[in-house]
Amino acid sequence: MVRSPDRREASVIRFLAALGILLAFGIDAALPAFDEIVADLPNAAGRISLIGTVYFLGMAAGQLVFGPLSDRFGRRNALLAGIGLYALGGIAAALATSFTLLLVARAIWGLGAASPAVLRVAIARDLYDGDQMAKVVTIVMAVFLIGPIVAPFLGEAILQVGSWRLVFTAAVALAALAAAWTIRFGETLADDARRPLTARPLLEAFTAIIKTRQTVAHILALTVYSGAFFVYLGSGQPIIDLIYGRGDQFALWFGLGGIVMVAALMVNNRMIGRFGAERVLSTVAAALIVCSLGGLVVALASGGSMSFGIWLTWIIVINALQTLITPLNNSMALEPMGAMAGTASAVLGFISLAGGALLASLIDAQIDTTVMPMILGNVAASIVGFALIWWGRPSQNS
Repeated sequence: MVRSPDRREASVIRFLAALGILLAFGIDAALPAFDEIVADLPNAAGRISLIGTVYFLGMAAGQLVFGPLSDRFGRRNALLAGIGLYALGGIAAALATSFTLLLVARAIWGLGAASPAVLRVAIARDLYDGDQMAKVVTIVMAVFLIGPIVAPFLGEAILQVGSWRLVFTAAVALAALAAAWTIRFGETLADDARRPLTARPLLEAFTAIIKTRQTVAHILALTVYSGAFFVYLGSGQPIIDLIYGRGDQFALWFGLGGIVMVAALMVNNRMIGRFGAERVLSTVAAALIVCSLGGLVVALASGGSMSFGIWLTWIIVINALQTLITPLNNSMALEPMGAMAGTASAVLGFISLAGGALLASLIDAQIDTTVMPMILGNVAASIVGFALIWWGRPSQNS
């Protein structure tokens, strides 16, 4: 007798959150190892933020592959294929003998990570809709953010007993656990909802997205917000280390920011239930403008710089607000997409990740002795993002 998969909401959230932790480890565990990588590999100095950029670009490209694959062959098979590629990238990164090879391995790693990245949301859309979907995605996002709290400390702990290569090897063990759980969790896409593996479904998804103002607006908004957040992921460690001279405290401050983001998401989940996703999203986006401009005023009043304490407080608040926006933008963008959620989620992920990574790389390149480029980038992202959210709100289209 075959046991039926557990589809209780708590079980679904645990599984999707585990996939998020797999993603978080690939992003965050490497951050404490940046100094060791720079010392070990030629040509890494001054380019270390590319380790994050190529990972996100790989994730972006991979979503265009795994989204349609999941719509044709099911979520479980696509997840297993991606997790296998994730493990391969981790092994290749651990064995890299040059910075160029490391970047190639990270791109492969990101390509595999695209599968759980895109399918977390697609699985949620298979099982839920409306505000319930927004709440589930928000909880999953909150657990995902345990990664920035725990992963850097895990990375630091591994560095105490081995090199940066051992940090990357640890990802393979996590991938094995995720694969076993995926097999046990089972399939969520009904057989009669599967779509043929041709270029047509992707073109149909693009067409449906272009014709749906709500989806277009929230994808573009997510792109600019992602760009601002990726600046922190790519340049947070160099800023704390080189600008403020507190590199040995990086895991502590990075983890503190993660704790605040998780707490904010828990509050956000209650607010969605009370006020609805659309109203909460607009309110948080407006608050982000205020806080971004507040940081700019403080920096200008200080001659273009901030003390470490003020900068840390400001960036933690900014990141918490941006983190609240991400699951809401995802759910609002996919809500009108229905049966093509897998492919639409892939398009959303490709545009927001690739666009966000490229925007972040432009700002990262300007950060040298001051955090002003980061501040200006957040101001621009908050204003543009709010305008896009306002333009695409469902009530505007009814």
